[in-house]
Amino acid sequence: MLEFDAETTRLLDSVYEGADVTRRRRGSFDALSPAPGEIIADIGCGNGLLTAELARAVGPMGRILGIDPSDAMRQSAENRCREYDWVEITDGWAGQLPVEDASLDKAVSVQVFEYLDDIPAAVAEAYRSLKQGGRLVVGDIHFGSLVWFSQYPERMARMVKAWDQHFVDREVPAHLPAIFRDAGLILESVTPVTICDTQLRPDGLANMMIILMKRFAEANGLVPELEAKEWAEEQRSLAKQGKFFFSVTHFVVSGRKV
Repeated sequence: MLEFDAETTRLLDSVYEGADVTRRRRGSFDALSPAPGEIIADIGCGNGLLTAELARAVGPMGRILGIDPSDAMRQSAENRCREYDWVEITDGWAGQLPVEDASLDKAVSVQVFEYLDDIPAAVAEAYRSLKQGGRLVVGDIHFGSLVWFSQYPERMARMVKAWDQHFVDREVPAHLPAIFRDAGLILESVTPVTICDTQLRPDGLANMMIILMKRFAEANGLVPELEAKEWAEEQRSLAKQGKFFFSVTHFVVSGRKV
């Protein structure tokens, strides 16, 4: 799993304000449909971008609880949400939410469930926390949808395989509908958000993945450092030649407690 140190947090702060990640976040925001006065938990709130957007949507009569286990991420979220008195950023994780039973109108989680050892338990925990009629929205990438051009496909396959070790489940969206139903939620929608780039943009998801994948593979000895370096350099070279292609699909899954 990635360690969100100060350097990683700064990188995420930049890219998460870019168009690709904004589209993913907007997909969850739209599925959640926050309303004035609601109480909403942002599970794995990270740097607080979605938390702040939810705060503006519910207004001062509502309450937003940002939950994250990372000290660096919580600090970033607190800084971003400082002006909203109705936002609370707290330590916690999806498997044990720091809230009472049936206390939330809605809950949302973006790019968190892929790191969980027990996704059904996390969904059950969200179900416990929701009021009757409450909504849970979970957004995650299905990494089986990844299409990434390389002139050295075997090396690309090794890098992707190494990256797979930073999470627990690379196919979370495929499992969520059944998990929602088993937990007692009514499945409302499954919405794909596909990122497809033929340019390597500084604020793009692909650029972030190149940096993080290289760093993760090297730090954990999953591929030789030279190979990771040459893989990253190839992608930047392909972009300069107009040969870059990257595509992956993020899915937003919504369910309601009845």
